[in-house]
Amino acid sequence: MNNPSHRILVMGVSGSGKSHVGQQLAAVLGATFIDGDDHHSPANVAKMASGIPLDDDDRHDWLATLSGLFAAYKANKESVVIACSGLKKRYRDRLREGDPALRVLYLEGSHALLRERLESRAGHFFKGDSMLASQLADLEPPASDEAVIVSVTLPPSAIVERFIATLALTQRRSLG
Repeated sequence: MNNPSHRILVMGVSGSGKSHVGQQLAAVLGATFIDGDDHHSPANVAKMASGIPLDDDDRHDWLATLSGLFAAYKANKESVVIACSGLKKRYRDRLREGDPALRVLYLEGSHALLRERLESRAGHFFKGDSMLASQLADLEPPASDEAVIVSVTLPPSAIVERFIATLALTQRRSLG
């Protein structure tokens, strides 16, 4: 039997561990990992590095690019895991245009824990508690029917295991 391919969005605000968890998840699934941050325009990166939050207009082309990546992997029947904040439902809907069967893993954490993680992170363009506060204000958390929701207080390996178990359960239900 062929292994099914998956398009997976690992979402959450900055500091939630999207990239780290996404890399581990991709490795377990034998999928390609893409960090959505790598697809921001130089203008977006400069804006964030200056401590200025992105707005919907800033994110428009970026989301279109990521949606296109999901569509390309779907067309090739290949698995991909993309880490992207996916803050608003309309952003996730835009990403789903690339693959309506997109699976979502939402990494949920408290402001205090996320701030602590960001303060200890070196070499990243995302700066300042005001930007984290802005992301948390913009966040429209997905409901449990839209995403697998996992606390970032768990170790990354446990988060991956929980998502894989949910993915396997969903596959069994669709087969049976």
